[in-house]
Amino acid sequence: MRILSWNVNGIRAVQRKGFLDWLVRESPDILCVQETKAHPDQLDMELLNPPGYSVYWHSAERKGYSGVATFTKIKPVSVQKGFGVNRFDCEGRVLITEFPEFVLFNIYFPNGNRSSERLDYKMDFYDETMRAVKEFKGQGKKVIVSGDYNTAHTEIDLARPKENQNVSGFLPIERAWLDKWVSAGQVDIFRKFHSEGECYTWWDFKTRARDRNVGWRIDYHFVTDDLVPHVTDADILTDVTGSDHCPIGLALEIGKG
Repeated sequence: MRILSWNVNGIRAVQRKGFLDWLVRESPDILCVQETKAHPDQLDMELLNPPGYSVYWHSAERKGYSGVATFTKIKPVSVQKGFGVNRFDCEGRVLITEFPEFVLFNIYFPNGNRSSERLDYKMDFYDETMRAVKEFKGQGKKVIVSGDYNTAHTEIDLARPKENQNVSGFLPIERAWLDKWVSAGQVDIFRKFHSEGECYTWWDFKTRARDRNVGWRIDYHFVTDDLVPHVTDADILTDVTGSDHCPIGLALEIGKG
């Protein structure tokens, strides 16, 4: 099974850049998409019903903002939109799809750059994610949390750590939460396969940072430690353009104990 995650920075914009052709070529079993910036009633049937996939959407109340979608070839046991907390759910940031072997969270985590209030919101959102995952783990479920976390965890995860120590996305409080996340049994599965630097998933459009690979790794597949033995590969699809982020991949062998 192959799971991809991609912040597309506008599903309609990336559709015009060949998104559906790419989906056919790549043919993941599941694709988690963040920052859709659209309601389903704003989309055409090609996006709503791509061949071979069921698609689930969670859109923000505010049009043109946030939003996530999960494309899946495998019918989920259940689908949950949001955490059940209106303060967070109104921004359309969470889809939880449960499958027989695992529970998949598709999340577009908030950015804390705008103000101290938004940073507080981001940290509260992180804590609510921790609570929700803990609940599923308490039921004996294996969990994958995929998406745009909007934080680079360690210095190796961005090109210019010293220059960004006081920037949201690399603040001590944000990085400390990811430390706590890992201590709670969540594994950054990419790092199980790749220890090298200069592996990024986001580049600033305005400065053409992608041309120079001056980037940040802020998109992740985190898996519960009981899923690690089932993961056979994790990668970053840096050659895929169309957004300021690129997709990230995860390969699983499941149903083998």
